[in-house]
Amino acid sequence: MLVGFQSYPFEKLNQLFLSIPKPQNTLNLTIGEPQFQTPQIILDKFTQNAHLLNKYPKSSGEEFLQSSQRNFVQKRFGVELNKSQLISTFGTREVLFNFPQFFLFGKSHPVIAYPNPFYQIYEGAAIASNAKSLLMELNAHNGFKPHLEKQELEQVDLVILNSPNNPTGVALNINELSEWVKLALEYNFVILSDECYSEIYAKDAPDSILQASLKAGNPTFKNILSLNSISKRSSAPGLRSGFIAGDEQILKNYAKYRTYIGCAIPLPLQEAANIAWSDFENPAATRAIYAKNLQIAQEIFPQAYVAPYSFYLWLRVGDDLGFSKELFAQKSIMVLPGSFLGRNGAGEGYVRIALVYENSIIRQALQAIKSFI
Repeated sequence: MLVGFQSYPFEKLNQLFLSIPKPQNTLNLTIGEPQFQTPQIILDKFTQNAHLLNKYPKSSGEEFLQSSQRNFVQKRFGVELNKSQLISTFGTREVLFNFPQFFLFGKSHPVIAYPNPFYQIYEGAAIASNAKSLLMELNAHNGFKPHLEKQELEQVDLVILNSPNNPTGVALNINELSEWVKLALEYNFVILSDECYSEIYAKDAPDSILQASLKAGNPTFKNILSLNSISKRSSAPGLRSGFIAGDEQILKNYAKYRTYIGCAIPLPLQEAANIAWSDFENPAATRAIYAKNLQIAQEIFPQAYVAPYSFYLWLRVGDDLGFSKELFAQKSIMVLPGSFLGRNGAGEGYVRIALVYENSIIRQALQAIKSFI
């Protein structure tokens, strides 16, 4: 029996608020779920293909979807991939959980490193893999950027990077990513780069580990894997469409492993996802809303550092638990305590605020939070 799994942050939040009578008209700013309509072209494609539910989908996904994802990578990052360098996945959360189990299986003393605070699936994957965790603390002193010491580099098998980062919003530039690629080659560990927020940015598009691999002189992407998803960019988290791309030698065996785990994507979803990956117009319009929200956050909290990536405000408030509880009780606004996202004190004193609504709603909410402070 696996032990050590902690309750998810949202379950902890429910417990924190248990003694508070639920206010009316609560505004939930805890979850990174876009509060915008999924583009109509995606909805139409989905409904037009609902009849395909009578067919089993392939574990590997349809070639038309993989092709649109490779085209996305080429258009967005300028990286050409062949068919063996990308696998369509059922979103990215399932990959973040099962890839470490696949990759670390059979290692006598597996070691995995990931940022701290973090997306909790990283920790769950480490536990399920019976792996030792190296927590790369993100704080104001290191610019919220991950780091491993030499002795840690010598023992680690798998490093999860998350750029742009959840919850801090900080992104690694291509030179920093290239240094990680060089370390992966020198110390022979694999990088799994979670890039699910790569399409949410204010001005300059963030770089991918795939671009950095080319810059570092690693054109075969040895030891390098990138993850991405349409959940944020297309306001379509329910489509569960993502991909893993990079080292084809690793992906060859991972594809075989995936035939056993039952994560095939239903055909109507693949048809809709195909349209979503090819659509750049609607994501650009939504991105502009998020960019404005980040600008509003900086205006209202001029002393805070608001990263120009993702759609989170990582706000220092002092007592994050007490602040979140009282804010909910007095203002009917829900934010996520930073301590729920970290271990060993990481994240304490911060709250994560998801700026996922229209500009007017976010402005009003942040003004209410500012007045509460």
